[in-house]
Amino acid sequence: MDLRETSPIPSAALPVAALRDHLRLSSGFSDDTTQDGLLEQYLRAAIASIEARVSRALFRRGYVLRLARWRNGYAERLPIAPVASVESVTLIDRTGAETIVDPEHYSLDADGMHPRLEAAGTTLPGIPARGAVEIAFTAGFGVVWDDIPADLRQAVLLLAAQYYESREAGGDEDMGFAVRVLLERWRDLRLGARA
Repeated sequence: MDLRETSPIPSAALPVAALRDHLRLSSGFSDDTTQDGLLEQYLRAAIASIEARVSRALFRRGYVLRLARWRNGYAERLPIAPVASVESVTLIDRTGAETIVDPEHYSLDADGMHPRLEAAGTTLPGIPARGAVEIAFTAGFGVVWDDIPADLRQAVLLLAAQYYESREAGGDEDMGFAVRVLLERWRDLRLGARA
């Protein structure tokens, strides 16, 4: 399984001013924005850490999932939520030739926690021998900061502030307790040996 982001978060969407306020950095001076590049880096790092921890895309953007085989012939769970849409399913043979699957052969079960690509009939299209399938989809809560749930926004600001404040020490710290508590309700409960 290989998951790639195809459309990064635009810089304009990042809450740099909110992080600056959270950190209580000086304001009202002509050089207020001198650290904005650094703040953007810490926000991107915090967002990536939180998304990895909870398997949720905060900002809406494009992804491509590449698989060598289906886990289940009827449905394939998508590794990140919430999924807004599936743009395409492409079969790739061993020579690299691509065949786009007709959307009538699959559908999206956009379950908020466990989105899945499902077969419209009895099985998903067969993946060619030594080939692959690529699923292009869009996932995320929304395109602007306020579309993201409040507890996840707060976790991003706290973690970015932690990264900023520990920058001199090398940033080796684990996620703070407050961040972990905010993320707890978003984490998947996994039971059993195969979870």
